[in-house]
Amino acid sequence: MYWIPLKTIVRKESNRIIRIWSQTLLPPLFTQTLYFVIFGKFIGSQVKAINGISYMEFIVPGLVMMAVISNAYGNVVASFYGAKFQRNVEEILVSPTPNWVIIAGYVLGGVVRGIVVGLLVFLVSLFFAHPMVTHWWAVILFTFLSSVVFSLAALINGLFARNFDEVAFFQNFILTPFIYLGGVFYSIHSLPPVWQKISLYNPLVYMVNGFRYGFFGFSDVNPGICLIILVVLTIILGAVNLFLFKKGIGLKN
Repeated sequence: MYWIPLKTIVRKESNRIIRIWSQTLLPPLFTQTLYFVIFGKFIGSQVKAINGISYMEFIVPGLVMMAVISNAYGNVVASFYGAKFQRNVEEILVSPTPNWVIIAGYVLGGVVRGIVVGLLVFLVSLFFAHPMVTHWWAVILFTFLSSVVFSLAALINGLFARNFDEVAFFQNFILTPFIYLGGVFYSIHSLPPVWQKISLYNPLVYMVNGFRYGFFGFSDVNPGICLIILVVLTIILGAVNLFLFKKGIGLKN
């Protein structure tokens, strides 16, 4: 009963990713390649090794995670707001499909794009470095949970957004600063003590460091704490989405 609508939503989202691959897959690959060239080759050659890891290898997990969360977020918010804008989301809402199935369908669509783009970026990184994966379970788990968290956050953005400007506002002025201040290009231990404490309020720090632990076996933050933070965020954001859908906030105009 619930499998058919869930599969339908996920299949629709997956087909959308493939159909417009020049917009969903190609741009992040091009952007991340530039990061590898500029930060890894040009700037990285002047930066000393971090915990015995070359700077080029050090930024690989961060850039892969950046691609995962950016694309998981972008896929969900664009797809859901587009459905709202075109008013075809009403077809799902009037069906007997439970709210949690609708939420899960869009979230899994975001997870699919996040994982696919993350894998492609990792393959591109092999042309610049040879990172070794120490704990595969951590790589897989943190990739999945991070994409789920940002897919849920994107769905909230899609619910509240009243126009395309409000969709772009969150991505440009909230998501982007969080990414660049999340330890993608540096270890938070290299920051002054006060900024190290401030960084701990950034959820991206836990995603990047948990993912980096999967590669190198070390992290700026205890990987157990990183995992707990992501689970808690998943539960909170999931509950918020269920509440918003139940009340029809952002859906009833």
